[in-house]
Amino acid sequence: METPKPTQPPAPAHPAAVAEVLDIDRSDLPYRRWLSEAVAKVHADANRSADTHLLSVPLPADWGVDLYLKDESTHPTGSLKHRLARSLFLYALCNGWIRPDRPVIEASSGSTAVSEAYFARLIGVPFVAVMARGTVRAKVELIEFQGGSCHLVDDACEVYETAARLARETGGHYMDQFTYAERATDWRGNNNIAESIFRQMAEERHPVPAWIVATAGTGGTSATLARYVRYAQATTGICVADPENSAFFPGWRDGDPSATTDTASRIEGIGRQRVEPSFVPGAIDRMMRVPDAASIAAVRVLERLLGRRAGASTGTGLWAAFRIISEMRDRGERGSVVGLLCDPGERYVEKYYSDAWLASQGIAIGPYVRLLETFLRTGVLEGPEPDRSS
Repeated sequence: METPKPTQPPAPAHPAAVAEVLDIDRSDLPYRRWLSEAVAKVHADANRSADTHLLSVPLPADWGVDLYLKDESTHPTGSLKHRLARSLFLYALCNGWIRPDRPVIEASSGSTAVSEAYFARLIGVPFVAVMARGTVRAKVELIEFQGGSCHLVDDACEVYETAARLARETGGHYMDQFTYAERATDWRGNNNIAESIFRQMAEERHPVPAWIVATAGTGGTSATLARYVRYAQATTGICVADPENSAFFPGWRDGDPSATTDTASRIEGIGRQRVEPSFVPGAIDRMMRVPDAASIAAVRVLERLLGRRAGASTGTGLWAAFRIISEMRDRGERGSVVGLLCDPGERYVEKYYSDAWLASQGIAIGPYVRLLETFLRTGVLEGPEPDRSS
């Protein structure tokens, strides 16, 4: 019998074969040139429009408490979401997620999509917004004006999966603001909204705000504000005002990131039926549930104070700011409170400024208007106590 030959080790691979496996070059110079041009265009927009006005809301000087609104409606696309869209585009571009001629797709309640359509057109890529069918027509028209298209769904909870599916089918990029909003913005500075507020407050009689009041759509703005004030070693409190039918407040109150609600928020742009990934509960000092009627009453009253209309999300934050001011006065405290004017009311003429729409929704704003009128005379805001337990 023939003796078996010992097993031989495999012959060494040819050097060229080893190099082919271990050294893969996917560099794409034409793409990098396109990317550089795209980032430059987004940076140029920031140079033109990054800052916005800080408006002083007239209150009696002897109250000792001053109220300001950061007017985000003056951005080129008319809302606070212009900052977010810019950050999301830079984040996605620099991660290599956005490619020439491939669509950017977003799940949105409207304002973010308006701003993202603007940036998509700026860098020359298609844009598709996936939105609930009940979104006001004015926002659909603004998206289309910016060169985007709209894909409407019947259930607001369908927007996430529909946007992801369209991205898979088209080879595009699902922007996913609800996941990336809190990480796309440079919260340490770079003229983010918090740094801008503190710079503009520097010459006021109470330059460090006692409170900044925000609302939550993705949670990204409140995360940026909260992180910045801690980084700047300020004592400013961050309050998030939340509308009815939103999961953010019960999720924060109960420490339950899986909290959901059965009904969509009637306040466009804020309030979600789930706790979004970009919501950072540990950074928030206080939350306040605000009735929808109070939100709408607040923007109706704000129109009298400033001579301009704002969306109802502004009213949600404004009601909370008024309540905080009432509490400060009751304790004899002096200081300043800053809120946000999120977007213009002209987008919502058919909703929040329509008495017929209010009646159809069973929303009675009269009692809240009267409470606010009393507050502006006396500094005392009475009425339903907010649930802000933790």
